[in-house]
Amino acid sequence: MTKAELIDEVSKVVEMTRKDSETIVETIFDSIVNSLHKGEKIEIRGFGSFRTRQRQPRVGRNPKTGSRVEVPSKRIPFFKPSKELRDLVNHSAVQPDAASHEAAESPAPATLGRETGNG
Repeated sequence: MTKAELIDEVSKVVEMTRKDSETIVETIFDSIVNSLHKGEKIEIRGFGSFRTRQRQPRVGRNPKTGSRVEVPSKRIPFFKPSKELRDLVNHSAVQPDAASHEAAESPAPATLGRETGNG
């Protein structure tokens, strides 16, 4: 799914203009990026968490010349999916007998931690 497809999906589900949906999606992404930049951890229950990890400096190789290149330390973004998300993604791998039992206990994938109703 691309960002444009996500914007279209939000627009359709929430029944708002594409422009308003784009503003919402951009605001969410900007908030995540800004929090990571500040070194904060973002936790979205039922989905996963974002944080940064520190990479140590290392010696790399230039692929064209093969010469050594000093790669400095840096922070990289890291996403850890929640158990609920992992289970939803792997739901199709469940055995047929267990699938009917789990379907009765598990929320539908579309709800992913959201409550339905007016609100």
